[in-house]
Amino acid sequence: MKKRIYIAYTGGTIGMKASENGYIPETGHLTESILANVDFHRDEMPEFTIQEYSPLIDSSNMSPSDWQFIAEDIKAHYHDYDGFVVLHGTDTMAYTSSALSFMFENLSKPVIVTGSQIPLSQLRSDGQVNLLNSLYIAANFPIAEVGLYFNNRLYRGNRSIKAFADGFNAFDSPNLPPLLEAGININVIEGELSTIAKDDIQPLVLSDITPQPIGVVHLYPGISPDVLKNIIQQPVKALIIRSYGVGNAPQDKGLLECIKTASDNGIIIVNCSQCIKGTVNMDGYATGNALSKCGVIGGVDMTLEATLTKLHYLLSKNLPADEIRTLMQTNLRGELTR
Repeated sequence: MKKRIYIAYTGGTIGMKASENGYIPETGHLTESILANVDFHRDEMPEFTIQEYSPLIDSSNMSPSDWQFIAEDIKAHYHDYDGFVVLHGTDTMAYTSSALSFMFENLSKPVIVTGSQIPLSQLRSDGQVNLLNSLYIAANFPIAEVGLYFNNRLYRGNRSIKAFADGFNAFDSPNLPPLLEAGININVIEGELSTIAKDDIQPLVLSDITPQPIGVVHLYPGISPDVLKNIIQQPVKALIIRSYGVGNAPQDKGLLECIKTASDNGIIIVNCSQCIKGTVNMDGYATGNALSKCGVIGGVDMTLEATLTKLHYLLSKNLPADEIRTLMQTNLRGELTR
């Protein structure tokens, strides 16, 4: 019996149509393009259902409420399908993939987020191969977690970043090898194929995410403490500091006092490196240790996208600040290396 895959088309370039003013979203265009393409109906391919969202969402407009809608859509169809493919715009695809990874607990089926740089209906589109492979992999190489598929690689969703603006290799996973590579042969690398017996499957748990006031500050030479003071004004609950190297920051007295006051007032402050690859280690240099003494916690090797969405997830649970600080440094869904 063929596997059944649910396709949720949320919006994005993959389903757009050419017009005099450039590519535009058009209801039904993606579904028509897929149904008219014989490759999607080959014997090797799984059965699939396409659900186009209305209205379609430009990924630049994606918000936590949209993450919630996508997650609830998957949960509503969870028992009727063997896997799920979410079609999404590339700009915030890594954020949505990260958010979904935290929202779902006890996943026993694959959820693959993908899209394209050129619309599926256009010449040279990467959308066709991305969607074809995502469907095939979801059916035949089921890795029971949220993944992001692009340019022949399936990445862990919460390890992914958009690294290139205009290339087919738009995404990368700096601190974790791909779950799977689809070349001439499909090779499972970091992923684990789902082998859970039906009797051992735990009920799917969906945690709600509500919008949370989170600040992000990118450190730069000469940054003023006033910049930070403006970012952490109420009702901000958490702050992500994009620091230098392995987690270093200027030893500016005013800046450090501002950070310590914010931490003492219950704001959760997470230190993430501006570097794409590597791990935060605030014990390595005095400039990093100073942050630690102010109550800042290290983000280990999490991406900005994972750090932000994990904070949304934990803050939505209304947990005590100290518990959130502990969980931010705890590996929950494979988002950090421990």
